[in-house]
Amino acid sequence: MIAIHLACTLIAVDGDTLRCGRERIRLVAIDAPELPGHCRRGRRCAPGDPVAAQRHLAAGLAGRATIERVGRDRYGRTLALVRVAGVDLSCRQLTARQAIYKVRWDNGGRVAAICPAAHRDRRQRAQRAAGATTST
Repeated sequence: MIAIHLACTLIAVDGDTLRCGRERIRLVAIDAPELPGHCRRGRRCAPGDPVAAQRHLAAGLAGRATIERVGRDRYGRTLALVRVAGVDLSCRQLTARQAIYKVRWDNGGRVAAICPAAHRDRRQRAQRAAGATTST
């Protein structure tokens, strides 16, 4: 049997999506701010600077990457855990506050298991929600 190794250059499409050749890869468990014109009407999009989020993700792409594919989203993108030089990119974006943690998007709690920033995000959102319901 011949082993074939495929290589690609990862490119940051935005703060939570990569391109590997023709494959679009959506990072598991995070939502980054949408680039201008990409937040659908009626959707509550992640807060923050979309250009800064994209730049931060792009800056983390130097080194050897591993892609653990876990499924596909409704847009046909690959859902994956991606590590570059041993660093999980979802966690990297969360730690730098360039994305927010989405527990319902965390297939099997994989990101929560490895990233303390995911727990920080959950606590902060819960505190904000509790404050909104208790204020007079």
